[in-house]
Amino acid sequence: MQDWLDFSLFQHPVREYLSALAVLLGYLALFIALKRLGCVYLNRLARKTDNDFDDFLVKLISDVRPAIFLILSMYLVSLHMELAALTESILRRITILAAGIQGILLLQHAAEYGVEKACLKGRTGDPAAVTLSRNIKNILKWALWGLGGLFVLDNLGVNVSALVAGLGVGGIAVAIASQAVLGDALSAFSIFIDKPFAVGDFITVEGLMGTVEHVGLKTTRLRSLGGEQIVFSNSDLTKSRIRNYKRMEVRRIAFKIGVVYQTHAAKVRKIPGMVRSICSGIEGIKLDRVHFFSYGNFSLDYEIVYYVLSPDYNVYMDKQQEINFALKDAFEKEGIEFAYPTQTVFVEKGGAS
Repeated sequence: MQDWLDFSLFQHPVREYLSALAVLLGYLALFIALKRLGCVYLNRLARKTDNDFDDFLVKLISDVRPAIFLILSMYLVSLHMELAALTESILRRITILAAGIQGILLLQHAAEYGVEKACLKGRTGDPAAVTLSRNIKNILKWALWGLGGLFVLDNLGVNVSALVAGLGVGGIAVAIASQAVLGDALSAFSIFIDKPFAVGDFITVEGLMGTVEHVGLKTTRLRSLGGEQIVFSNSDLTKSRIRNYKRMEVRRIAFKIGVVYQTHAAKVRKIPGMVRSICSGIEGIKLDRVHFFSYGNFSLDYEIVYYVLSPDYNVYMDKQQEINFALKDAFEKEGIEFAYPTQTVFVEKGGAS
């Protein structure tokens, strides 16, 4: 038995390998125990608090890969053994690479948690907030992996100075070429902060109108009444005048009617009262004013202004239709004729001289 333990394998006795294996298993058990104890403690703490930060910490610890414990244990064991330079170098590089990847993943989870808390606080169901949160998380993810990759390469002995210098020159060129993209990204952040509109709002921009479908990092997409999609760059939107009909509480309506010039003066004076009576009998509207305001080319013109107590466009059209039907019925009973474009030609016969 003693001879077997002293048998040399790759210049190390079996006894040393068994000792290293025991220490390896000890380190591995220690790491796993610390992870489980941390999760148990934080779970107990989470049940006593209302915030979700401790829940996040539990998830963060749970996401630590078991493989990293094995690699760290192997590296710690190797410190107490006399290994070949190549073997030691390979093991060291594997440890740095594994630790770097695990560290970047943990930082990524922490950054995503922070972004969600900042962007989605009180706006969990807001599609614009969800979109912006996703875009920011993607940017941070790429930045973390880029910087983390450089850090890992530097610790692996790679000369990253030339790479960083090259990236700096390339970054300047990319920044110059992507000024519009960066402007749109900043405009997207401005839209998120100021909230001039949200997904589902009906807006008009420089004469174009539609329902907001998507607010992205570069563009915002609308669905027009005709069904086609309208795409705006975010920088154009922040420079434009936007009318948001979704936030309308009441709708102000002004329209005109005209009656023929042959209408008797008494009936002309009677029309405003007729309009008031009609509007007072229609629910969901509030009459503001009605006036005989001008003599038109072919009609006596009245202007009627009222409010629809709903922002819904279909409700407005229903109320306007109800008013039009009532006006038609009332005018027919009173013998009042609506005017329409006509032209009267007077022909004068000249006398013989």
